[in-house]
Amino acid sequence: MGAMSPWHWAIVAIVVVILFGSKKLPDAARGLGRSLRIFKSEVKEMQNEDTPPTQSRPAQAPSELSASQPQPEPHDQPQDHSRPA
Repeated sequence: MGAMSPWHWAIVAIVVVILFGSKKLPDAARGLGRSLRIFKSEVKEMQNEDTPPTQSRPAQAPSELSASQPQPEPHDQPQDHSRPA
């Protein structure tokens, strides 16, 4: 009683066709395909963000990096209130 036999799959397919109708199934398959393509492209984009940048982007000097990034204000930093002053 492990995997489903071909007869089980045939019955499931017939039930799906009866429930959704033969006209809506191609639209549903098309929508599923689009969703999978979007998901695949987003996963690929996330993987590209994790890799180091290629040489197509010019490297900035450390002084330029620190100047372009905002420095936190002293009141924005968390304070240690566990010890008395």
